[in-house]
Amino acid sequence: MNENNQRKSTNQLKSNNQRSGRARIAQETLAILEEGQYINGYDRRVPIDADLKKAIQGSVLYRPNELPALREQVHQLRLSSEAAAVQIEVTGETTLAAASRLVVDEGRTDVVCLNFASAKNPGGGFLGGSQAQEESLTRATGLYPCIVQMNEMYDHNRKLRTCLYSDYMIYSPDVPVIRDDEDRLLDKAYVSSFITAPAVNAGVVREREEANEQQIEAVMKQRIRSILDVAVINGHRALVLGAYGCGVFRNDPVDVAKYFHDVLVQENFRHSFERIVFAVFDRSTGQKTFKAFQDRLHLAGE
Repeated sequence: MNENNQRKSTNQLKSNNQRSGRARIAQETLAILEEGQYINGYDRRVPIDADLKKAIQGSVLYRPNELPALREQVHQLRLSSEAAAVQIEVTGETTLAAASRLVVDEGRTDVVCLNFASAKNPGGGFLGGSQAQEESLTRATGLYPCIVQMNEMYDHNRKLRTCLYSDYMIYSPDVPVIRDDEDRLLDKAYVSSFITAPAVNAGVVREREEANEQQIEAVMKQRIRSILDVAVINGHRALVLGAYGCGVFRNDPVDVAKYFHDVLVQENFRHSFERIVFAVFDRSTGQKTFKAFQDRLHLAGE
């Protein structure tokens, strides 16, 4: 075996080991959720049962045909309430790190995070050890049982003949968070709410659905509006957003940053919130994704 092939073989082995490790942790998380508790590093029991049951029972499926009425409700709310002074920041954090900072460090109880969801499979490939934003969230939280019950959304998207997907989305309140980004169990669990909504799979639309390519921007902006509507109607004043659909769905980060800017700033949606964090975890050399969001959204709250 030559040196290049040997290196490839070693890297493949490492990748397989990491994937199987993540799959094992996913199973451990499901066992903890079933048990309703875990033992932390200090050998103390951390109960999550009551919070998890409330999150599962309180999860709401928003159907596309219900969203116009929701939009009108939010419009009336915005007319009748004072515009908030908003702080928008773009950070290099993960979604979990931003949630922890807002909830644990700052003591906020009104935080909701956007889960960049798979349209067809609850938790994406988290059971198989895949690694993207949704998979990291479902390994670290009680989100999976909250969304896996919503078969209607996933069945609908599977039957669609377009990767624009639908505006179905799931709201899950006060979901227990039990792990950090390194998959370590937390000494003390905390809760954060989540909105689970798939982005347009722009890569597939461009490759296979030429007739739909011109719709990507309009569909993405409408989905972002609906995500913000769901946050507002559920009383959230702090949002954790990010590079929505910029991974395997191959939306251009420059485009997605513009969509958020157009809805939040030009349409003045930002004043429905006090804190908006774009957590853009970008390990690439040029940090193209992070820079796209920083260039467009840094200081956008001013």
